[in-house]
Amino acid sequence: MLEGGIGGLERLREAVAVLEASPAKLELARALVDLGVALRHASERSAAREPLRRGLDLAHRCGATVLAGRARDELVVAGGRPRRLLLSGVDALTASERRVAQLAATGLSNREIAQALFVTTRTVEVHLTHAYRKLGIRTRQELPRVLEGTSGG
Repeated sequence: MLEGGIGGLERLREAVAVLEASPAKLELARALVDLGVALRHASERSAAREPLRRGLDLAHRCGATVLAGRARDELVVAGGRPRRLLLSGVDALTASERRVAQLAATGLSNREIAQALFVTTRTVEVHLTHAYRKLGIRTRQELPRVLEGTSGG
């Protein structure tokens, strides 16, 4: 951060790359936030948003409330709109995504879910796509495992 300029940005990007392969998630959160701040200071506001969002998510997961607050503030200044504290995992699901995922986990088809919730099949597909991304899964068969222990709506 102190180096500034292009060299400083490259060192921060390198730090993020190294830390992504490490178990040091809090340090990764710090590096992401620092990278986002540096990008914003370099007048790259749109490029700053993604590392700031990721840093906010990780900081929150690590319980680093001060860092999460800094990331959130910087994200707002960079023109981002932090909607949710968590970007992944069961707690990141919207109420609709969670409801659709839980019904899918019970074995209902997309069509049956759509009929039960009075929505279109396409709406069910969109909610499931978002849920899979947030849950880090690829198949419907993985839903019961990742949703285990969550209450149904």
